[in-house]
Amino acid sequence: MKNNYGYFVFLLLTIYSCQTAYQAKPHDFPKPVDTTDKPIEFQEKKTYTTENGVSADNLFDGARLNDFQQLNQDTFQASIHPENKPINRSPYYAFRLWSATPKKVVIELNYTDAAHRYFPKISTDGENWTLLDSSQVQLASDSVNAFIQLDLNADKIWIAAQELQNSTHVKNWCLEQAKLTGVEFQVAGKSKKGRDMFLLDISKGENRKKDIIAIISRQHPPEVTGYLAMKAFIEEILADKPLSNDFRKKYHLLVFPLMNPDGVDLGHWRHNTGGIDLNRDWAYYHQPEVKQVANYIVKTAKKNKSKVILGMDFHSTYYDVLYTNQQSAKNLPHYKDYWVAGIREVLSEEKIRESPSNVGAPVSKGWFLTQFEAEGIVYEVGDNTPRDLIGKKGQAAAIEMMQLLIYK
Repeated sequence: MKNNYGYFVFLLLTIYSCQTAYQAKPHDFPKPVDTTDKPIEFQEKKTYTTENGVSADNLFDGARLNDFQQLNQDTFQASIHPENKPINRSPYYAFRLWSATPKKVVIELNYTDAAHRYFPKISTDGENWTLLDSSQVQLASDSVNAFIQLDLNADKIWIAAQELQNSTHVKNWCLEQAKLTGVEFQVAGKSKKGRDMFLLDISKGENRKKDIIAIISRQHPPEVTGYLAMKAFIEEILADKPLSNDFRKKYHLLVFPLMNPDGVDLGHWRHNTGGIDLNRDWAYYHQPEVKQVANYIVKTAKKNKSKVILGMDFHSTYYDVLYTNQQSAKNLPHYKDYWVAGIREVLSEEKIRESPSNVGAPVSKGWFLTQFEAEGIVYEVGDNTPRDLIGKKGQAAAIEMMQLLIYK
């Protein structure tokens, strides 16, 4: 009996040690952040109809509209609230408008404790977008709220802070890439509300002992320009070209294009449905989205006896900038210096900013360094960077990376 008990304990310990070996290690960052759950306010999904026949709704994934009221005969107020506070002041909005009869109207974008950030885009189908003409947009005297002039009729139009790229759009893009040889579309886990965490597994041939590069995007829901750069970056890696083909033979890529599917589909300003900025949770993994992605990367590396050498995280901010680690990465020393220099040479007409810093808050670039001694880079794209330039920069960044690493 004693021998059986001892064996049972040994078996349990063995199973536990195997499981923990495949999990990301916690790390005490110099500037810790509490990422345990915080309550959020869910917007009510509904159609708003006013007395004179003007209507608005938020009945689609990626919408953000918390209230809609008529102020006078031709002026209406769209209230945009964050999911919780405190929060980064990135007031995201997206809603549809129409009128029973043709009307010229003014829509006030009314924010809570935030100033207008994103220039309005307009669409007639929710798929194809253009910037609203600047003559139709006016900032309030205090630059907090914005006023939009529109011609409405019975046909619905979409107004949004950035082009809609919700979970359906991202999944469709992933499925298109998965038609290519050496690309597998998988689900790496579930979000807090049960949405799929998408993964593109990219490689040619055997993955055992093959160096790993991890790519993530959309930790912050409104940051669409970063996602667009990530798409251009990956599509260049998947191109049928000698450099790209050779690169995929040598390296194993794990691409997580939608880190915060709940926040994206619910139109959040910044957080997931745990009320947390996911890019502050890379220390103790309190949120399931970060925990599952971190563990997936660690498990893949351990199972294949591979090294993670590079992690890239695509974001958006007010201007284009590359956030890098001050400390050199043991698994890829001096890489980022050559990479940044190469991009600057190719895009000589553009200002390529780099902002190196020491490891501080528990963000992804510090996690790649502390977890794997790998290079970690946050690729930030400006909110208003022209979309063709975003593609050009994403492509150039991928080519420079491949050229450096193919000869490593």
